[in-house]
Formats: sequence, C-alpha cells, structure tokens
Amino acid sequence: MYLSFFNLKEMPFSLTPNTDFFCALEPHNEAMQVLLTALNMGEGFIKVTGEVGTGKTLLCRKLLNSLPKNMVNMVSAYLPNSYLNPEELRWAFASELGLELDEQLDQQALIQKIQHKLLELHQNGQSVVLIIDEAQCLSWDTLEALRLFTNLETESKKLLQVVLFGQPELDEKLANERVRQLRQRISFSYKLRPMNDSEVVHYIQHRLSIAGKYEQGNDCIPNLFSTNLGLQIAKASRGIPRLVNLLCHKVLLQAFGEGAQALNAKHIKAAIKDTEDCKESNNNLLLITTSILVSAFVAGIWLWRQVL
Repeated sequence: MYLSFFNLKEMPFSLTPNTDFFCALEPHNEAMQVLLTALNMGEGFIKVTGEVGTGKTLLCRKLLNSLPKNMVNMVSAYLPNSYLNPEELRWAFASELGLELDEQLDQQALIQKIQHKLLELHQNGQSVVLIIDEAQCLSWDTLEALRLFTNLETESKKLLQVVLFGQPELDEKLANERVRQLRQRISFSYKLRPMNDSEVVHYIQHRLSIAGKYEQGNDCIPNLFSTNLGLQIAKASRGIPRLVNLLCHKVLLQAFGEGAQALNAKHIKAAIKDTEDCKESNNNLLLITTSILVSAFVAGIWLWRQVL
C-alpha cells in the first residue's frame, strides 16, 4: 500500500471507527460534552442523531472509552446491533451485565435477574448506562421493552440510563404517537451536523498527523493535502467525514499509482468521479443550477413581454 511511500505509519483515512483518530471538532466535541453532562446528571434517555457517515459510531466508541476516566463508578453495556426483538434485547443486555444465565430461563425470570443486578450495582454505588448504536432499527415492541427497563428506579435515581445513537429516521420513529411515553423521557438530545470547509481541512491534517506521528522530523505529512485541495474535498464530500475519508484514501491511491508524492486537482477529480455519493451530489448541483437558469430565463421573457 502507500504507507511507506508517503512516510505514514498507519492508514490515515480508514473507514474503521478508530478512536485514536478522533478529531474534537465543534460538533463532535459538543456532542461528547452533552453526553457526559447528561450521564453525570443521571438522566433517563439521551439521543444523538446524524446523517449517514457523520461519525456517530466513532463518537459512540469514544464515549465508551471516556467513561472509565470520567465516570469511574459507571458500568457500560454496548449493543452495536439493534436488529433485536424484545427477548433478544433482554438477553443481550443481560450478557453485557455479565449475568450467567440458563438458556431455558423464561422472560419473566430474565427480567427479574436483570432488575436484581441493577439493584446490586446501585447498592455498590455504581450506575449503569446502556448504549445502543443504529437505534433507528429498533422495532416498536423493542422500544417499548427499552422504556420499561427505565421504569426501574429508586426514590432519587434511575437504575438505568440509555443512550441512543441513530440516523434521522430515529427522530421520525420517535415522533410517532406509539412511542410518545418514551419520547417524553428523552431529556437530552444532540444532532450531529456535517463539517464546514475549514473543519474538513483541519480534519484531514489531523488524521495525517496521527497517522505519521511516530515519524520524527516528518515535515511532509501536513503538506500532503494543501488547503485548496482540502476545500475541494470539502465541497465534494458535503462535509461528511466518511466521504472525506473515502475521497482522501482514493486520492492517495491515485497518486501512489502514478508514483507522484505531490497531490493535485487531477487526483481529486478522479477520486470524486469514482465515488458514487459524490457524483450524485454533483449531479444534484447541476440539476439545481439548470433549474435556476431556466427559471431566470422564463422570468426574463415574462418581464420583456410586460415592457412591450
């Protein structure tokens, strides 16, 4: 691959959500602060939504890594797969809590064991947070089962907090009257936005710095992508981190294939052309521009006739 060619130690633009590459830009930093504040206050439900590729899973894993040092008395349970019916949700949650269970256990007995475990942890001064990724996939019945879990509380504190990470479809689902009781329990929410142009430029340089940080005196790392090239990436990606990673990776591959250590606009254009979502964006922009021009032309003809 191109690592040694560009004096890199790690893949800088891998799509795998590696928390070592977490970039504390405004949207992600604000989201993290909201999450930690809400968890510290002991709120029941917390929700983070964002478009595909905006970094929800990375933020989720960053939160999991941050809990031990920020909240030493908090036990975390993480469910990356939300395609679960109520029974599967209970089994998965029990497993995350470390319960050893008989497979023949009925659902009522399972719920009781979970309740006893939550009470035991509370008596030991520990809080529990259940973190669910891709929460937009939760079924209506599973959402209701989740709500019932949060009914468990003492006179002063919830025994369980829930953090939901999901795409905008999660907001649409929670707007339904069927889950209004759960919706009213969401005390904190945050919507991740795409990066702006300057944030994309910083994001690219940040990831390159992390990928090459073990190379002493490696001055070429920050200059691989100039500001102008970074701005072109920002425009094509619409500020979506996953698309930025994909485009930058393809740019480096293109340059490596040519034996060129200096990146240029030709490499950017080739990467954009090879990336479906970016091509779609360009086509949409063309359609919008064409529509505006046609509307202006029609309006011009109408005004000309009025004058005559």
